[in-house]
Amino acid sequence: MKKAMIIFAAMLALCGGRAMAQRCLPGMSAVEVKADMADGFYTGNSRDCGYSFGVYYSVFKGGANTWSFGGEYLQTYKPYGEKGRIPVAQFTAEAGYNLHLVSDYSQTFHLYGGVSALGGYETVNWGNHVLSDGSTLHNGDAFIYGGGITLQADFYLSDKIALTANVKERFVFGNSTGHFHTQYGVGVKFIIE
Repeated sequence: MKKAMIIFAAMLALCGGRAMAQRCLPGMSAVEVKADMADGFYTGNSRDCGYSFGVYYSVFKGGANTWSFGGEYLQTYKPYGEKGRIPVAQFTAEAGYNLHLVSDYSQTFHLYGGVSALGGYETVNWGNHVLSDGSTLHNGDAFIYGGGITLQADFYLSDKIALTANVKERFVFGNSTGHFHTQYGVGVKFIIE
């Protein structure tokens, strides 16, 4: 009987279900670093697209929903002449809410939809109003405000690290260089308890 109990205990230990990680619990927080392409695919020779970098802090609420706060630098270009381009840079702060849409049973994959409000500053040609060919630039620097709509997927590598992929439509007002920017990219999220 003793051997049978030992064999039974060994079978339970080997065949039992594995414990799932407890992720996205209320009160947990995360720091995320993102890198995105903006308005197309950016290369060094691109004339009308750009890139962005951002750092965000998120706090998990019930149901794996999150509040996020952060800052972002967005660099785009406006074509000028045959081969020229004019740089447009935006420095913004952002606050938003991300609604948890779906996740898998093992909590390895999470999909979020979010909305956010942003505000900041835009500079055109870094404040230089005279272009290289002597033309005068009439677009100027401005304070901007607006928001964004985001779809983001998180892929957990461990309980503390997740890779993210996102698509974001960003709209800003108060400037004269364009109101909408489509961004897509990747990031790394570090979970803090």
